[in-house]
Amino acid sequence: MRAMLIAALALAGGAAAAQPIGENPPTRTIQCIDVGGFSIPPTCNVPGSRLDKREDICTCPNGGQRVEVAVCAKGERPPPESKALNIARRQGLRDGTLVGDTVDGRRICVAPRNS
Repeated sequence: MRAMLIAALALAGGAAAAQPIGENPPTRTIQCIDVGGFSIPPTCNVPGSRLDKREDICTCPNGGQRVEVAVCAKGERPPPESKALNIARRQGLRDGTLVGDTVDGRRICVAPRNS
């Protein structure tokens, strides 16, 4: 029982540390990636304000592994879905982050949240 409590606290702490709370707008978020490299939409708990772009926590209830990914900068577009992107995301699962990874010379990022 004690081991389960410690494991739960460790997971909760890891999830909270993965998403920076003080950044607005955020520079990174969470994607859910399946073993084939395909993106599955995450479920994120967000503030009620359209001005506050932060995310409190993102989970993957529909499957996939939580992976940290950069949010695209103003004027930057995410790379198009392709086999090369799926391979790059699948390789990013190994270290748990896609921040700093590239595909076809473009930075892997996701569009910022609009609402």
